[in-house]
Amino acid sequence: MNATLRLGRLAGVRVGVHWTALLIAVLVALTLARGRFPHAHPGEPAWGYWGLGLITALMFLVSLLAHEMAHVLVARRSGVAVDDVTLWMLGGAARLRGAARHPVTELRIAGVGPLTSLIAAVFFTGTAAWMAVLSAPGLAVECVSWLAAINFVLATFNALPAAPLDGGRVLRAYLWHRGGDRVRAARGAVAAGRYLGWFMLLTGFASVLLSGVLVGLWSALVGWFLIAAVTAEGRVVQLQGVLGDVTVRQVMTPEPVTVAPTVTVEGFLGTLPFRRYGHRAVPAVACDGAVAGLVPAWRINRVPLEGRSKVVIGDLMRPVTEVVTAAPDDFVADLVPCLDAALEHLALVLEGGRLVGVVSSSDINRMVSKLTTDAPLRT
Repeated sequence: MNATLRLGRLAGVRVGVHWTALLIAVLVALTLARGRFPHAHPGEPAWGYWGLGLITALMFLVSLLAHEMAHVLVARRSGVAVDDVTLWMLGGAARLRGAARHPVTELRIAGVGPLTSLIAAVFFTGTAAWMAVLSAPGLAVECVSWLAAINFVLATFNALPAAPLDGGRVLRAYLWHRGGDRVRAARGAVAAGRYLGWFMLLTGFASVLLSGVLVGLWSALVGWFLIAAVTAEGRVVQLQGVLGDVTVRQVMTPEPVTVAPTVTVEGFLGTLPFRRYGHRAVPAVACDGAVAGLVPAWRINRVPLEGRSKVVIGDLMRPVTEVVTAAPDDFVADLVPCLDAALEHLALVLEGGRLVGVVSSSDINRMVSKLTTDAPLRT
């Protein structure tokens, strides 16, 4: 899932917010400032309601971020790198660079998220009780109490055994441990997620139609997003099942066309290899062989004609720290989710810090076609 708004880096990991999380934050501030706060504590100034409503919405996003950063820390300790974190409607999504190699590792990474939200719920509950004992302002106690309740809801909802929720990852780890087949276990978690999404969607609409209470629309909306997310994950799982143990080396384009960061756009466009280049981006490699980054073709094309003799490639490239990378002996199946979320749908293949090839979604699709038609693999 691609972020709508980039927030920067935290612990070396890119953090972004999807528009659905921003929408939820706005709705939280609105419903608290116009509904719960005035109803529970009437007579307070409007700026007080809105001020605490905005603070509560911000703390809600911080709670989501804490949930996802817990995944990041445990993943790193387990030897699984993390590319970025995106907060969205159902909590968040940490994009892992690779996959857990053992069900226990999968269980740890997945289970720490709901546990973190549960700890936050207990913390906010204790804080609200302490504030009440000290006769703190009622609005402040109400704000902390709401944060305790929403973190408990986050912990409970994300623990449901259905993909793409954390509970779905726990279910996948259990099925993987029981059957020994990671892809088959993933299919089971995806099926559970699909059932949960349709259940929430249908029951939500039924609640609205039968009772006239609009709160059922929340359930329907969450169910709809859940179905969309699990459908995308299902496509990835299907590809992973076909690819099996195929390695990156078997699908990559070796010795790709590269460009030095110091070359001007005009000089690069005048080279013959670029005219035959079929990928959406070009690797930028320094004269000493160090990989500098990736230059999207659309950025090159947008440079005005009069400026192409002055603009250098280094001004247009994305640094290598923001690009998907892989090793030649990595499994392609583990690379599929990362490429699906990457803007250029292209990964740099590095061996010993040197560029040895690139892998695009089209390269993987060609391999899938070969495998499904029983064509021989390229070694």
